[in-house]
Parts: sequence; C-alpha cells; structure tokens
Amino acid sequence: MAETPPRSGNLRRIALVVALATALSKVAGLVRQQAIAAAFGVGAAYDAYNYAYVLPGFLLILLGGINGPFHSAMVSVMARQERQQSARLLAAINTLVGLGLLLVTVVLALDRGIHDLAVVQLRLMAPMALFAGLIGLGFGALNAADEYWLPSISPLLSSVAVLLGLGLLWLQAGAEIGSSTWAFWGGAVLALSTLAGAVLQWLIQLPALARQGLGHISLSFDWRQPGVAEVLRVMGPATLASGMMQVNVYTDLFFASGIAGAAAGLGYAGLLVQTPLGILSNMLLVPLLPVFSRLVEPHQRGELIQRIRQGLMLSNASMLPLGALMIALASPIVALVYERGAFDGQASRMVGSLLMAYGFGMPAYLGRDVLVRVFYALGDANTPFRISVAGIGLNALFDWLLVGSPIPGGLLLPQLNFGAPGLVLATVAVNVISGVVLLVALQRRLGTLPLQVWSRDTALLSLAAVVGGLLAWGMARGLHWPAGLPGLLLQTSLCGLVGAAVYGLLAGGLGVPEARQLGRRLRERLPGGA
Repeated sequence: MAETPPRSGNLRRIALVVALATALSKVAGLVRQQAIAAAFGVGAAYDAYNYAYVLPGFLLILLGGINGPFHSAMVSVMARQERQQSARLLAAINTLVGLGLLLVTVVLALDRGIHDLAVVQLRLMAPMALFAGLIGLGFGALNAADEYWLPSISPLLSSVAVLLGLGLLWLQAGAEIGSSTWAFWGGAVLALSTLAGAVLQWLIQLPALARQGLGHISLSFDWRQPGVAEVLRVMGPATLASGMMQVNVYTDLFFASGIAGAAAGLGYAGLLVQTPLGILSNMLLVPLLPVFSRLVEPHQRGELIQRIRQGLMLSNASMLPLGALMIALASPIVALVYERGAFDGQASRMVGSLLMAYGFGMPAYLGRDVLVRVFYALGDANTPFRISVAGIGLNALFDWLLVGSPIPGGLLLPQLNFGAPGLVLATVAVNVISGVVLLVALQRRLGTLPLQVWSRDTALLSLAAVVGGLLAWGMARGLHWPAGLPGLLLQTSLCGLVGAAVYGLLAGGLGVPEARQLGRRLRERLPGGA
C-alpha cells in the first residue's frame, strides 16, 4: 500500500470516480423509491417494511456501506500495510466477523417482537446481517488498495433487485393491487428483493478482491496477528457508535408510532436527502480517510490540520446551499419525485414538511462524519462512541419536547408539538451538538485549531446560502408555473439553478477559498469550461 498521501490531483480523480459511481447508485435508488411509492404509498405494507428493515438496513448501510464502521476500520489499518499482509488480515477478520454475524442472523430470524406483517419481512431479510459485515470488510479492503469504482457503484445492484421484484409482483398481482393480499405478498417480495440485492453486492466484490491479491473465500483463524487487534480497536467502538445511532432510529419510530404514516414519510424524505448527501459524502470521505490515516505522525500535524479544514469547509460549502434549496423547494421536489399512483397530495404534504426539516441539518450530518473519520484515523473510536451514547438521551428528550409521547398519560413536559418534522429536528439538534463536542475534543487532541477562522468562513457561507435559498423560494412562490410534471420539473430546476448560482457568486465574492475551489471545479466540468 502507498505510504504517502495522494496528491491533490489524485484526490480530485478519486473524488470524480466516486461521485460518478455514487450518483448512478443514488439515481437507481431514487427510481426504486418512486416504484415503491407508486405501489404502496404510505400504506401498511411499506409502513411495516420500515419497521422490519431497521436492523437489517442498519447492518447493510452502516456496517456494509461505504464510510461505515467496518469499511472505515479496514481502510484506516490496511492503508498503511503491504498487500500480502493485508490479504492475511482480511481473511482473519472475515472469519471472525462472519461467525459473529451468523449468530446475529439466527437471532433476527427468530425475532417475534413486532406485528405479523413486519415479522415475515424481518425473517426474510435476516441473512443480510451476515452479508452486511462481509460487504463492508471487502469494500474497505478495496478502497485501501485504491479501487473506488466498484464499492461506490455496488448499491445500484440492490436497487435493480428491488425494481425487478416489484416488476414481477406487479405483473402477477392483477386485480389484487391494494388489497390485504397485495399488502402481504407485496411486503414479502420487497423483503426478498432487498435480500437479493445484498447478496449481489457481496458476490460482485469477490473477483475484484482476487484481482487485487487480497485472497479468495477462505477461513482463517489467525487472530493473533497485530493487524486484527488494530482493526478491532477501531471497529468495536465504531460499530457500537453506529448501533447507538440505530437506537436513535428506534426512538424516533417509537414517537412516530402515534402519527399515521410518519414512518413511511421519514423513509421517503430520508431518501431525497441521502441521494445528494451520499454522493457528496463519498466524494469527500472516501478519498480523505486514507489521507487522514497516513498523516498521524506528530511531524505531519500541520498537514493533517489543513486536510481537516479542507474536509470541513468543502462539506459546509456544498451542504449549506443544498440544505437551503431543500427548504425552499421542498413541496415541488416531493411532488415531482413521488406524487403519482398511491402517493397522493396528502402524502406529498407530509413528506414535504419532513424534507424541509432535513434541510436544516444537512451541514451537520456531513461535518460530523468528517470529524468522526479523523478520530478513526487517529486510532480513537472511543471518543465518537461516548458522544453517540450521550446523544441517545438527548435525542429522546428532544423527541419528547418537539413531538410528545405516543403513550397517553406519559411524563408531562413542556412540548412544542411539531408533529413528524419534530422527529427530524430532534436528530438535527443532536448532530449539531455532537459535531461541536467532537470539534472541541479534536482541538484538545491536536492542539490549537484555527476555529475562529473556520467559524468566520462558515458564517459567510451560511449568509450566501440563505440569500440563495430565499431567492429560490421567492421565484417558486411568486411566479406562475405550468401545471403537471413539466411545470414541476421547470420550477425545481430553474429555481434551484438560480439559487445555486447566486450562492456561488456571493460565496466566492466573500473570499472563502473552498467556495472558489468548488466553483472552479464546476466550471471545468461545464462544456467549454476552462
């Protein structure tokens, strides 16, 4: 493996590859969600699926996904190793993790804790527990070997599997569409298709691992080699921290249970946020994590701080305008993407309000993840874990204050009753607080950080984003737009482009280097750009 961080040109090339592959995967995911919305709306089948998918989905996305704890642990260790040593490490970790997750698979298959429709779906998706860990380990090994396309494009397979499953279901269902039989079999097909997508993600990485000299399918019980302990030292707390995040999801679903359709609405709005967030997150974190890992020596401290600044400010420069546009154009975006079939105007209004709430928190989501990856690179997963544990209590408190308890006669506290958007705002508040605490802890770890300069530049970017968002909102509300799908497409695209252009001009003019850097890269990608 390389022992020095890649040059800026290499980082840009890696970011472009990751962005393209992730964009294709996210577009496929959006098409998948549109098909689900048309088939099930916010009805019983998809509502139950959201409850059943909590644990398997957590394991697949966080353990098996790019930038998950398994992926991050493997990259942080293998980026500093020779290829032959990494092959032995991967075989040993695969065996150890596979045995553990096989037990989790059995436990999930026996779960009886939720209602009947969700029980069936959970049992069908239970094997995802095993495949999730193997996917995350393998893709972490591939990224450490400087192979980025395959891990970033692989989620597309999950979307294709679900679309094929829904297509077959639609052809067979006929007159039963919308009936209780449709809900049962539709939920079962949705669960099986999700499992098939996970299996495909694992299978596709095996030839690539063999090509990189990282081994074939084999068992290895050599758990005493130094790299195993180092991986586990990061992986253990990182996985627990991700588990704490999933406890927050359970908490949100508990409070959502008193609001009809809220669980499904959170799923639809979450995908609209995760589509651009996932692309930008992978563009930043996938290239930077190996760089962070190779800059841990004391004499490299100055360059590490520069890279942290780069990650945080690029995060803010991209997420602030995106969040502002999500807030300004939430209603037309949701109508454009989802409003057809069983997804009616009432569902559109609910998801639109949730999307607006998500928009407020987009900078905090990505900024916190950048800081967490710095701690992983430093071999410290305990600090993010402790902060995640504290966040559970804060999330429950904020849920209670902003939504209220679904249990009649519960603990009486002052409540603001924001409804379903309150669940998202509670998560946003926790992410903001967690990010601030992580930044303070990092300053203590590394010494003096130029936080005053970083805060000033973030405030300038925020001002530019607010102006761009207000202009987009005014255009969307103040102008007369054609009816139907073409009108929605024109409204969202034109208002979004104008808002983004105004943000770019203001942010660049205010002198924030990362904003100018983003603008220069965008101009280079345009036809005729310099």
